[in-house]
Formats: sequence, structure tokens, C-alpha cells
Amino acid sequence: MKTLLVTGSSGLVGSEVCLYFAQKGYKIHGVDNNQRAVFFGPAGDTRWNQQRLLHSISGFRHHEVDVRNRSAILDLVKTIRPDAIVHTAAQPSHDKAAQIPFDDFDTNAGGTLNMLEAARQYCPEAPFIHMSTNKVYGDAPNRIALTEMPTRWDYADPTYAEGIPETFSIDQSKHSLFGASKVAADVMVQEYGRYFNMPTCALRGGCLTGPNHSGVELHGFLSYLVKCNWEGKSYTIFGYKGKQVRDNIHSYDIARFMEAFMATPRAGEVYNLGGGKANTCSILEAFQITESFTGKAQVYSYIDQPRSGDHICYYSDLRKMKAHYPGWDISISLTETIRQIVESWKKRMG
Repeated sequence: MKTLLVTGSSGLVGSEVCLYFAQKGYKIHGVDNNQRAVFFGPAGDTRWNQQRLLHSISGFRHHEVDVRNRSAILDLVKTIRPDAIVHTAAQPSHDKAAQIPFDDFDTNAGGTLNMLEAARQYCPEAPFIHMSTNKVYGDAPNRIALTEMPTRWDYADPTYAEGIPETFSIDQSKHSLFGASKVAADVMVQEYGRYFNMPTCALRGGCLTGPNHSGVELHGFLSYLVKCNWEGKSYTIFGYKGKQVRDNIHSYDIARFMEAFMATPRAGEVYNLGGGKANTCSILEAFQITESFTGKAQVYSYIDQPRSGDHICYYSDLRKMKAHYPGWDISISLTETIRQIVESWKKRMG
């Protein structure tokens, strides 16, 4: 039986990965200390997801370890010696990072280095998959010429008709402190792959979503939007007329790509991981889709000031992923993803 170690196991992607690979026969070890509740308060608490994993996965081992704790991480990886590592633990909000810069960098950059070095010492052959972010590109995508449409912005430059490729510059742009700490982690994952010839990849996620997200205002766009609609709570739009565009990928499709990478890993790769052009929506369009499932009109307010470093339009060019792993593609549509999120909040909120 193969062993998988997942950090951030109580989060959206981490929990989906645990469940997916448990069904594939892996023994699952999860690392999570509910730091999301520290970062975001009670609304960010993920203990419910931890309990779900304990009840759903036979033999699931939960480890209450902080990725910043270097000696604890080294000891854990030395003991488990996993066949693969999926590193999703992070401080995930660019707004929050400005308030807690040391915690942000120590978690995102330092925690990733701790995991990489533990892997190099004790399981260097194990595929190491790191959840990076499209924020490594900073606000440089905002320099692309755009077309304004009734409910969204889109790229006017045909170079980006399929979205942002992995060759896009990460330099000389505003990232937020979160984006900068994730750049450090992303480059370190590449370096361990290239310098030590380890099977590593950084997945530069767009909007990663799904029914098991504990969405809050500062992180978890679709989940939080649906929650607001269901509660009749006002959703705040920050700038760009609510026409800012994101591509959304269901956590199940993320796990499927990880499986493909583990089967035939490469050293020091990067992939832009998102829903692609077909799974894009603006905030205004997300309102419409959500309303079609709940029957409730979305209450919202508008502040004519975008978040610092926020993308006006961003979606991932998936062609490199599909070229390297032709058996993989998006399998869950945006509409189906939102339907599942609506159903999940119905159950959780009673």
C-alpha cells in the first residue's frame, strides 16, 4: 500500500486530495493545525473537515503539526517516508498577508522549504506537488489590453485568447506580500527539482473551488459568494464594476491532475492550474448562476476601489498541462461546481 502525505489536509484542496487517493488505495497522512481559524476567525475553522476525513477514510492519520515547525516536519517525514507529498498548507489571503507579514512568509516560504528539505533527506524519489498560485504573476496580467463587455472583461490581445501561459513574467509587478511569499515557495520547488533532480511541480492555481470550501470574504471567492446569497447577506464587490473574471477549477479535477503527475512525474515543472476559458465567470455572472439554483436575488454593495494587486481578468492557458498529460482535462463544469457549492451550504447551514 502506497502512502501519501498531505499538508493542509483539512482545507479545500487538501481534503479532496485525501479522499481521492484514499479511494485509490493509498494510506493517507494529513498534516493540519487549523491555522485557517487563526488567520480568519471562526468562519475559517476547518475542524469539521478534519472530522469528515476521520469518519470517511479508513486508517486516516491526522497530525497536528505546523509546517513552520522545522524539527517536527523533519521527524514526521522521516517516520512516514511517504511515496508522494502534496503540499497545500498556506496562508492563502493577499489582504491578510499585509497584516501578518512574518506569519505569512514563515508559513508560505519557510513551510515549503521545510517540506522540501524533509523530502530531500528522507524520500527524494517521492513526487512533490506544491499548490502555488497565479498571484506569482502579480498584477502584470492587468497590463494586457482588455475589452469591456456587458457583464465581464476579456483579453483584447489575441496572444492570450487561451489565457495566461506559464511563460508569462513573474517579475516587476505588484504581487501583494502573499504573492511574494508564494513566489519564494514556487521558485524553491522548481529549484529542488532542477538542482537536486527531484520530481517536483508547482501548480499555479486560479480560483480553486468546490463544495467543501470554508469560504470567507478574504479567501474563497465562489464559496463565500454562495454563502452570502444563501444567508441573504450583502456581498461586497471591490472595483472593476464586478466584471472581473476568474477561471474556476473543481478540487476533484485538481486531484485528478495530481494523480497524472504522480504516475509520470517531471523535475521542477510549473503548470497554470485553473478551469481554463470554458470555466470562467465574472462576479456578476456568478451572481446569476447562483441565483438560478437558490431562487434568491443576490444582495450586494459596490466599493469603487479594487483590492491592491487584484487581477481584472485572469484565466489559465491549459495547453501545457494537456500536452504533458493528454489523458487529463476539466471534467466538472462551472455550473455544476456552483450547484454543488449551493447544495453543500444548504446542508451545512440547515
